[in-house]
Amino acid sequence: MASSLENDDEGIFEQLSKRVDPKIQEEKSKAADEKALKRLENAQRRLAGLIETNSTLPCTISSIRIVNAPHTRRSFLERIFNPLLSVNQDKPYTLADAIREVSIGADKLHQFDIFHEPIELTIDRPSRTDPSTTPTDIDVYLSVREKSRLLLKTGTDVGNAEGSAYANVLLRNLFGGAEKLNLNASLGTRTRSAYQASFETPFLSNANFRGEIGALSSSTQKEWSSHEEALKGGWAKIRWISGGSRHELAYNSLWRQITGLASNASPTVRGDAGDSVKNSISHTWTKDRRDNPILPSRGYYSKTNVELAGWGPLQGDVAFCKSEIEAQGAVPIPLPGIEGESGVSFSSSIRAGLLYPLPLGLNEKPSPSRLNDRFQLGGPTDVRGFRLSGLGPRDGADAVGGDVYAAGSANLLVPVPGMGADRPFRLQAFLNGGRLLALKQPTAESGRGSDGEAPPVGPVVASSVRQSVYSTLAELGNGLPSTSAGFGLIYAHPAARFELNFSLPLVLRRGEEGRKGVQFGIGINLL
Repeated sequence: MASSLENDDEGIFEQLSKRVDPKIQEEKSKAADEKALKRLENAQRRLAGLIETNSTLPCTISSIRIVNAPHTRRSFLERIFNPLLSVNQDKPYTLADAIREVSIGADKLHQFDIFHEPIELTIDRPSRTDPSTTPTDIDVYLSVREKSRLLLKTGTDVGNAEGSAYANVLLRNLFGGAEKLNLNASLGTRTRSAYQASFETPFLSNANFRGEIGALSSSTQKEWSSHEEALKGGWAKIRWISGGSRHELAYNSLWRQITGLASNASPTVRGDAGDSVKNSISHTWTKDRRDNPILPSRGYYSKTNVELAGWGPLQGDVAFCKSEIEAQGAVPIPLPGIEGESGVSFSSSIRAGLLYPLPLGLNEKPSPSRLNDRFQLGGPTDVRGFRLSGLGPRDGADAVGGDVYAAGSANLLVPVPGMGADRPFRLQAFLNGGRLLALKQPTAESGRGSDGEAPPVGPVVASSVRQSVYSTLAELGNGLPSTSAGFGLIYAHPAARFELNFSLPLVLRRGEEGRKGVQFGIGINLL
């Protein structure tokens, strides 16, 4: 008898010591997941049937409780959900109405990016022993999981002929009202150093109405114009959404330094070297109806930006009105024999800008624009087939920017063979071009402009600025724009668009720098 027990014990220990077959374990785990999923689907089906059966029953929402949100202020949540309580409503709910309104409130919580998805909704009857309740009362419970309040991120970026390393610290839901404190530091080959801090908060518990204040300090090497630019300053912004459009109203105050001049820096760059202060207000309007902002196949996008600097009480030592407009459209191209989306699309985009000099303070004579404020054009993210800042006025080897520009592009996108239309890869063929001009320099005697390459360097007569702008705008249409064509490969990452293109300049003006061959670009909103 004893030997029989010993043999049984040995068999048990042998079985325990054996390794579990991974395939068997995987099959068991898969079967358990399928059972759990089936139970969830059955529960959802029963709940949907119950709601449908009782959807027209009258009900009153007596309370809404948010569960598992210890770091979120009660007053913040009450602004969202108190208006939904029946005591604050003019008409009674049906059960379907109540669930719909609470679901809309839950969607608002998602927009603050402080809770994980999904937010679970539970409906219950209040206690029958409570004399203040009525038979139609319901209690609503929203079960949430707060996201981590501290997020640390480090990494490297490579693109647009620059490599950088960065560190980012995000403090989320800082005071319990979906506030964010964002600290960022980066070191790179071109942007030698950049430090930025910003604080953002929603107003009145509204995710579509936010305010932000911030400060920055950066130093960027601009080898295309033989200098380094140092920036220090801050901003205050208000953002809101209205009628499907995004608005941003901002005040910026920046101390800029053009320093670290190369030994061969041009007279234009040397003339603008040193310190300048820019105080400006700006408004940005954006409307995006594209199906995919990174790789659109249908829809349209439009954006305008107007910046007013140094005028009236804004002070500073530069004064101008700077306006830009951008538009993009995309249409899918159906192919015979292919059902649904073919993945082939055609897109086109245009960009244009004008920098209009203004009198500074009480001075009646507008001053020409500075190097820091002018437009630059050319490179892998706008007019492909040209070097970075390769278009427009130059002084010697330096790109000194311009006051007026226009650029456009036409792109044909085709799925990579064998990958299908749902993959984030496309082959593209493109034709793009543009022009960048400095305001023609007016003279005091004639008010007529000269055709010099570099922008004006002294005060100008206010009445002649308009004539200068008109003549420069007319010059935009004089002759063909600087143009290039090419083909390449696109990868649409969720964070940015990567392009590897082969480009061939077709039209090139004197002094401009084209780039024949392979070009690599990274951006979010490429031309």
